[in-house]
Amino acid sequence: MAVYTEVTDEALSAFLALYDIGTLTAFRGIAEGVENSNYALKTSAGDFILTLYEKRVNKEDLPYFLGLMEHLRARGLTCPQPVRARDGRNLQELAGKMAAITTFLPGVWPRHVRLEHCEPLGAALARLHLAGQGFAMTRRNGLGPDAWGALLDKCLPQADSVLGGLGTELQGWLARILADWPQGLPVGQIHADLFPDNVFFLEGKLSGLIDFYFACTDILAYDIAVCLNAWCFETHAELNVSRSMALLRGYQSVRPLADAEIAALPVLARGAALRFLLTRLYDWLNTPEGALVTRKDPLDYYRRLRFHFAVSGAGAYGL
Repeated sequence: MAVYTEVTDEALSAFLALYDIGTLTAFRGIAEGVENSNYALKTSAGDFILTLYEKRVNKEDLPYFLGLMEHLRARGLTCPQPVRARDGRNLQELAGKMAAITTFLPGVWPRHVRLEHCEPLGAALARLHLAGQGFAMTRRNGLGPDAWGALLDKCLPQADSVLGGLGTELQGWLARILADWPQGLPVGQIHADLFPDNVFFLEGKLSGLIDFYFACTDILAYDIAVCLNAWCFETHAELNVSRSMALLRGYQSVRPLADAEIAALPVLARGAALRFLLTRLYDWLNTPEGALVTRKDPLDYYRRLRFHFAVSGAGAYGL
């Protein structure tokens, strides 16, 4: 989450008049994240999140994102519920951007990932994958393998300013990952960005999943690879095998993995690490000055990627 677009008091008042959610009592920007402009919204009816869609978000994808949240919520997954305005729509315009209000989920995301977070995470991810079955809409992964080359090309002119030789190294890694990318694995609706700041815990239990604006229709096990990268590494890019074992144990307690999915985990983990390395590198080089946003160091994922290229099989992750 972040703030790129400022909302005036007058514009906000006119926007909220479209909804039946009470009167405004508090409103503030949320600085975390890098994609959309987000605000915490409190009214006499409760707490909500207001999102203005920016940057990489295609307006044509918004019905998919909001519809998926409604579908998952209806099937028992705890995630934000889009709020429909008086005209029945869950999308409106604010400050020249498409915008939506969603319900607020109680809980706190783990600033320091611990072992006890990982098994519930794995189980929740598997429940998401099962709950997504039957959702009629699909969405191509706009940051999947076929997008990585173009994104790298945009970064190459300045990549070596971050680390000497980085551009050439990334070109070589990309070619190897694409050559090995698996085919024929189970596909469905995935979150694609389930980092710790998108998972809430309350009183020691997982209380909900948020931020579905990278969700898409893709390889289910790729979602596991994203989580392995995001949850199971120590500060210096050392894999915490206890965490990865717990994550995978939790996932398989709900949806057992096929042998082909297990065999593909190393290359999927390489691809997930490269995807986040590239988007972080692009944002590191291109975030506008003055934006209320937290940039993230791309070299964290450079080190993870080096680890994944050093492993020979899924046993390295505890399977």
